[in-house]
Amino acid sequence: MSSGAQDPRALELRGRILRHRASASSDASQPAEPEWRAMKERGSVLGIKALVVFATMFGRWPAHLVLYVVALYYTVFSTRARRSVHRFRAHLGLEPSFFAAYRTVLRFAQCSLDALFHMRGKLEHFHVTRNGHHHLEALREGGESAVLLGAHLGSIYALRTQSRAEDLPLVPVVYTKNARRFNQVLSELDPSSTTRLIEIGDGGDVDFMLAIRERAEQGALIAILGDRTQPGAKTVEVEFLGERALLPAGPYVLASLLRLPVYFTVGLYRGGGHYELHCIPFADRIELPRGRRDEAIAAYAQRYADLLAEMARSAPDNWFNFFDFWKRDA
Repeated sequence: MSSGAQDPRALELRGRILRHRASASSDASQPAEPEWRAMKERGSVLGIKALVVFATMFGRWPAHLVLYVVALYYTVFSTRARRSVHRFRAHLGLEPSFFAAYRTVLRFAQCSLDALFHMRGKLEHFHVTRNGHHHLEALREGGESAVLLGAHLGSIYALRTQSRAEDLPLVPVVYTKNARRFNQVLSELDPSSTTRLIEIGDGGDVDFMLAIRERAEQGALIAILGDRTQPGAKTVEVEFLGERALLPAGPYVLASLLRLPVYFTVGLYRGGGHYELHCIPFADRIELPRGRRDEAIAAYAQRYADLLAEMARSAPDNWFNFFDFWKRDA
């Protein structure tokens, strides 16, 4: 990034980022350490690798059968997971039950295992349906970049593998510190995959933003998840499924700095080998006018929350936020 630091556009972006960080540092809405960040990863590298070996030897379906037992274990012993699923379903007007929590944990385990097959390019196991894919094809034909705004709903790996198969370069912006073991196994399966990741740092430094801009200028699609807050980062309050929740403001600030079109994307798992990919136009550009900046961010975040709620209703067992998602009064 040393040469990019001399680029006038890079210097301009650096200045805009620093001004944003200065304004955010005094914002009263900054959260403490989010609950999801405090959650420790379950399982060991050895256990994950053992499942990989089993899946390699016997195939995807026998490995999925093992997950029925694994998911049952975690559902029984994780009170937090059961409680979070129950509260989510209550917001949908659905009856909470142990079976519903088990089904959600099972779906999460199945999507995680399928990530191993996605990373190995074994697409013969899957049937993929696409909705709105022509938007991405138009970007590819024009050599243009965009921001893909996703969520912990369904599988980002299905989206990522499909983009690779169709020569649509995708760069996920991720936080991986509470999933180190799982990501270690994935990186061993596909060593080149880590070069296409940009990891969110705890400090949100300027070089991190410049790295994103560099990949965007190369025509890559920048994928970022918009449903989890970061410590010390600005948040925005929205209505989500009838109750107030906090979402990060960062994705909209990032998109405004990059001046790229934004699309809402999810990869829903429908069971069996069926994944359902959605790409919905979100905004031609994120505009954050002076004097109305917070109001504009709130409007974009609310639109995101509405789209997320719509997709969550269509696939409630794909909701993988296993913590207390909604804001609580002091």
